[in-house]
Amino acid sequence: MEHYWRTATAGILDIISGAGMLFICFWLALAGGIVGVLGSDVPQWLSPALFTVAIAMAVLAVLAILGGIFCILRKVWGLALTGAIAAFFCFFLLGAISIVLTALARSEFK
Repeated sequence: MEHYWRTATAGILDIISGAGMLFICFWLALAGGIVGVLGSDVPQWLSPALFTVAIAMAVLAVLAILGGIFCILRKVWGLALTGAIAAFFCFFLLGAISIVLTALARSEFK
C-alpha cells in the first residue's frame, strides 16, 4: 500500500490556509460594517473598500479549500495546484510548502 503523504499534507495545508483566511475575512467584513455605521467620523471610501477586500480574500480562501479537498482526494491536479497557489496568497509559508508538495506529487493524481 502506497502512502500519499505529499498530497495529504498539501491538502491539509491548503484547507488550513483557506479556513484561516475565511476567519480573517469575517472580521474584515465586520470592521467594514462598523466603519459604515460610524458615518462622518471616517472617510466614506473605507467601508466599501473593506468589503471589497474581504470578498476578494474570501474567493481566494474558498479556492484554497477546494484545492485542498481535490489534493487530498488526488483528483484534478490542475485544480489542486490552483488551490495551492491560492493558499500562497492566503498564508505565504503554508502556501509555498503546499505548492512544492503538490507539484512533486503530480504522479500521485488520477
